[in-house]
Amino acid sequence: MAHWLCITNRDNWEIIKEKNIWGVPRRHENTMKRVKPGDKLVIYVKQENRKGEILEPMIVGIFEVVSEPYTDSTRIFKAHTPGETYPIRVKIKPLKIGEIKFKPLIPKLKFIKNKKRWSGHLMGKAMREIPEEDYRMIESMLG
Repeated sequence: MAHWLCITNRDNWEIIKEKNIWGVPRRHENTMKRVKPGDKLVIYVKQENRKGEILEPMIVGIFEVVSEPYTDSTRIFKAHTPGETYPIRVKIKPLKIGEIKFKPLIPKLKFIKNKKRWSGHLMGKAMREIPEEDYRMIESMLG
């Protein structure tokens, strides 16, 4: 079983919660092919600036993968790139929902090697595998 940090925005977080689906752009298909039923997805929402208000990056939930990866281009996610539908998907079920501020976790997370430039560990990725130790710490804090 693998543990994944899945990077999204607040709009798509609502869709993930509502539809119990995680999807990534086609360019991340090779990563998604490594995802198996039983894997755990930790959902991370990026920092956003909404009308001048900075919304902190957060961990917002943990889900279990309940399907093999599949392709579906139905437009359900809000895309930053026109025409992008995040067609490489897995079905998921919620295990824990809650909010943990991400920045205080950085010193404790093993997968973030450079604590000062931590965002580089997430940039340009839809998801990345994280060590079980990091997953367990996040899971215990999510209540």
